[in-house]
Amino acid sequence: MSPQEHTAEAGDHDSRTFAYLVVAGILAFLTAFEVWVSYVHALQPVLVPLLVVLSGAKFALVVLFYMHLHYDSWAFSGIFLPGLALAASVVIVLVGLMVRFFAGF
Repeated sequence: MSPQEHTAEAGDHDSRTFAYLVVAGILAFLTAFEVWVSYVHALQPVLVPLLVVLSGAKFALVVLFYMHLHYDSWAFSGIFLPGLALAASVVIVLVGLMVRFFAGF
């Protein structure tokens, strides 16, 4: 391997490391924001949809970056979208059922 190829490879490695650190920082921020939102009483009416959106964003970041799908075709990333939509729908329906169930008591 020539020195130029080695330098280019090291630069690519550094940029990937930086990208992973940025994504980790964004995930940490989103997690802290989720915790903060859960303590704000003024946001109680929109708490569940807000947490679902934040969780979906975290899911997308983890899938795209830590499962290395950002190097592949967008078609592979699209495989995870129906699963995300299904999971979000199930959570919303279950929360709605629980609210109606406990409202009867």
